[in-house]
Formats: sequence, C-alpha cells, structure tokens
Amino acid sequence: MYGSAIVRHVVTFGRVLREVGIEVGPGRVVDAVRGLGAIDLTRQEDVYFTLRQTLVSRHDELELFDRAFVAWFLRGPVAPLVRQKHERKLQAKIARDTLESGRSDDDTEVAGEPIELGASAHELVREKDFAEMTPDEFERVRRLMLLLAKTRPLRTSRRRAPDPRGDALDLRRMLRRCLRSGGDPVDQPWRSRKLVPRKLVVLADVSGSMDAYARALLLFLHALVGTGRGVEVFAFGTRLTRLTGDLATRDPEAAIARATEQAVDWGSGTRIGEALREFNAVYGRRALSRGAVVVVVSDGWERDDPGLVAKEMAKLSRAAYAVVWVNPLKGNPEYQPLAGGMRAALPFVDRFLPGHNLRSLEELAGVLAGIERRHAA
Repeated sequence: MYGSAIVRHVVTFGRVLREVGIEVGPGRVVDAVRGLGAIDLTRQEDVYFTLRQTLVSRHDELELFDRAFVAWFLRGPVAPLVRQKHERKLQAKIARDTLESGRSDDDTEVAGEPIELGASAHELVREKDFAEMTPDEFERVRRLMLLLAKTRPLRTSRRRAPDPRGDALDLRRMLRRCLRSGGDPVDQPWRSRKLVPRKLVVLADVSGSMDAYARALLLFLHALVGTGRGVEVFAFGTRLTRLTGDLATRDPEAAIARATEQAVDWGSGTRIGEALREFNAVYGRRALSRGAVVVVVSDGWERDDPGLVAKEMAKLSRAAYAVVWVNPLKGNPEYQPLAGGMRAALPFVDRFLPGHNLRSLEELAGVLAGIERRHAA
C-alpha cells in the first residue's frame, strides 16, 4: 500500500511535532500517510501542504510546524530557529538524533575531525560506563560531547530584535519608513524578544571517590566552557576552586592539565557543605547564581556534617533558577541515595540524574534545554 520508509518517516516526524508542543495523535499520522500516498513525493510543496493539512489543527501551531518541517525534512540551519522554548526542545531532539546516527549535521566532521563510527560501535560507546573507557573511546566521546554541550538553557532577553513574525511593532522604524511613502504606514516592521543563553554554573566534585569519572567530567566541562559566555565551572574536594579560566583554551588536554594543577585538592576527601558555603558566601554575593541553572556533579559522599549541606543547598536553591544534581552512581539500577550528603541535598534538587555514560549526558542536555520556568527542570 505505502512504502514502509514513508510510514516510519511520518511517524518519526509526528514525534518531533509532539516534542515542540503540537498535539499529533495516531489518527492524524494515518491521514498524513494516506495523503502522501496520493501526491507526487518529488514535489516539496505538495509534501509540505499535505503534512500541514493533516497534522496541524490550530493556527498558532503553524509557525512551529514550519520550523520543524525545515529542520527535519530540509535539514535547514537550526541555530537561527531557536527563538521559542518549544523550539529549544526540537533542537535538543535533533542533537540526540545526530548522536544516535554517529555523525554531525553536515555529515562531515565535528571539531575538525571526521567521526568514523559504525552504528553498533557508536551505540556501545554511548552505553559504556566512563570508568571503563579506553583512551580511544574517550576521544570518540570528546567529539560527541561538543554537540551535547551546545544545548544550553535559555532565557528571554529584555531587548527586542527585528523579527518579521514578532509580537510588537517597531514604532521608530515604522515612522522613519513612513517618510518614504508620504506618511502612510505601508511597511510595518515587527520586533520580538530574543532568547539568549541563561547563566550555567557547574560545581564538580573532584574528590577521590569521583576519580574514575574525572576525565570524562573534565572533557564535558571543557566543552561547556567552549560554548561561550555565561558558563562558570568550579571544582571542589576539600575546598572550592574556580576553573572557568583554566578550561577556556581550545586544546582539551592542555585545559585538563591546567585544571588538575589548579585544583590542588584533586583526589582528596569531600567537604560538600563547606564548598557550597564558600560558593554562596563569595560568588552568591556577586549574583553569580541568581537566575542561573546550577548543576552539581557529585556522588554525595560527605565527610563532614550533612546538616551543612542541607543549609547551603537551601540557600543555593533560593537564588538559582533551577538546581540539577548529576550522580554517576545513579547509573547503577540498584543505587539508593543513602549517603548523608546526598540525602541532605535531595529536597532542594529539581532533577536528580545519572552521569555515568554518554547516554546520561544526553538526558542532561535534554533537561537543560527543556527548562521553561523556575524550579521546573
């Protein structure tokens, strides 16, 4: 009746539309497949209007559909499309699909080097625990982390920018253009608020209990810092160390060497509460955490009083836009948060995620991209 490839493609596109907020049920997917069976699939315009007619039911969904169609079927540029929060979810999904296919968007390279991974090998490296990886596998993971790190949380800027589909008239520009037409407002320029990256603060545990995951952690932090302004990285063991400047070099190996040299307590004990207290007292007063998404990466083992962890996590939660805790031990199906520091912190955490392999970092990227309101990670 219809090619199985077409059916799979339409079903997958329906999932993409649901990701960006358009309600697409099985009935609409069936109608879309039937409609495509009655047209010439080589005509892009016919395919577009057939899918729009069958999968969209409300006028306010048209813009989201158009952008999803361009990104999915035409492989158009994604970055300029990221203007609304639902579209940010679409970008996160495209990033995940890119990782699953083992290639970049242009099917050529990531970070200047071709990715030569077969499907089975790629799936293996996604699922493999960071603590068990070889140097070659870490190199593959590093190149894929560059894609994940680009998925930053966003916020709406107070500034407006020209946008033909904006929600507010640009009166100054309209008045200037009226001079060309004898005073008639023939041309009506619009503006909309821009989406800009939200501040992202990462507090990474580099104590001895996290040593098995240290290299993967630093590779990911280096990729995050490389995405641009607004990212701050701190390491803590027995004290707090700011690593943002040390990781701000293009060479990941040089960045890791500088970071490990700077954090003199690397591989030592863990004082989570004291590190949080110092962060809140020193950097919290500089409003570094205000309105930021804060990601704590730690196994939660605290050698001091867990009560201090709870007290400082409460302060951090009040200042932050969202708090996400990443624990590599959570990747074990039998894991339970029994450590005192972890139990003390959990009431003030919006999302508690694993961080033991590449797939768990994909989940983290999706969570960061999908935060739409305060403490709703």
